[in-house]
Amino acid sequence: MPSSTMTKTLSDPIQLIYAGGTFGSYGKPLSSLSADVFLPIVQELLAAQAHTAHLPKSSWLDNTLFKDSSQLTPSDFAHFYQLLLAAYTQGGRRFVLITGTDTLSYLGAFLAEAFAGSDICIVLTGSMRPLLDSEVIHSYCIDEHSDAWDNLNQSLQLAAAGESGVKISFGGEAWPAQTVQKIHSHDLMAFTGHFRAAYPANSYVRSLPDTRRQHWLDDQQEVLNNIQSRAKSVRVNALYCLPNDAEAINSQLQALLSQPPSGIILMGFGAGNVPYSAALAETLELAHKKGHLLVGTSQCPFGGVSDSYAAGSWQYDHHVISGGRLTIPAVYARLLWLLLRYDSPARRRQRWLNNVTQTGTTIKKR
Repeated sequence: MPSSTMTKTLSDPIQLIYAGGTFGSYGKPLSSLSADVFLPIVQELLAAQAHTAHLPKSSWLDNTLFKDSSQLTPSDFAHFYQLLLAAYTQGGRRFVLITGTDTLSYLGAFLAEAFAGSDICIVLTGSMRPLLDSEVIHSYCIDEHSDAWDNLNQSLQLAAAGESGVKISFGGEAWPAQTVQKIHSHDLMAFTGHFRAAYPANSYVRSLPDTRRQHWLDDQQEVLNNIQSRAKSVRVNALYCLPNDAEAINSQLQALLSQPPSGIILMGFGAGNVPYSAALAETLELAHKKGHLLVGTSQCPFGGVSDSYAAGSWQYDHHVISGGRLTIPAVYARLLWLLLRYDSPARRRQRWLNNVTQTGTTIKKR
């Protein structure tokens, strides 16, 4: 991309997207303010503090989807993808998405997968406490004890730099979206992540020549209708291992086999250990034949899985794919994107395995 185009891009306002959540809640009991009420308030606050806080210019991108993030579905994830894709097509490069914290890491990891190979800059944030002080009823003002204003400021500053990729900014820190997990249910330092990110983080480029960007956009537009259609029925399931006999997990897996081909996350102990039985091995084979994509991961927040233990490696002989070091939100996000983007179980599996060498994991391809 010519430097003049990049200069113009960095001088354009950052586009803000408000999607609901704690950030925009107000009153007693707390409930989300409508965009018609909330956005002018935030815009006024930003304008009032733009000079002293050295805030970059920003504008609001129209968004019709406002939900508590615990209610988000694959169709909603596809909505945000489409919204950002349309703005990117029109020349937008820098975005800040404000959403709820329950599925913040899932949505961030999904957008990272969906925009891999582009030069878009997306920062997701939210808050554990509302921006506005509900104790003040005669006017809207910032709650001094809230984390919302700082999170928004830091996200705007991060987006202003324009570095390509999808990041989550929270509690004074920022990480590649695919590495982030919520680790506390109410503390202001609710999220953590790391910087040892590989694909899709390493697929983003600083800038794309116009021709390459158009090719990327053409590829996305070609399948956009299919993505929106599949999102209405797609499903990603999770099976959580507990200290039961293998029949418990086997019966749960069998119950999923009547569904259309789906993504199934097998959440094992430790480094991915799963109780073995011949019946479970047979069911894994059957799940593969029916087109389900199974990925083994760990219940541990970080570290991922390994095939060095016999207690875990046996599953990879029966078509389970190792999740490597990916977090559970990142595994969900990749499965969801593959289910939406590709039209056959074989292509989905191939795309996952083709990314193995880019994730920095050491697993066996079987």
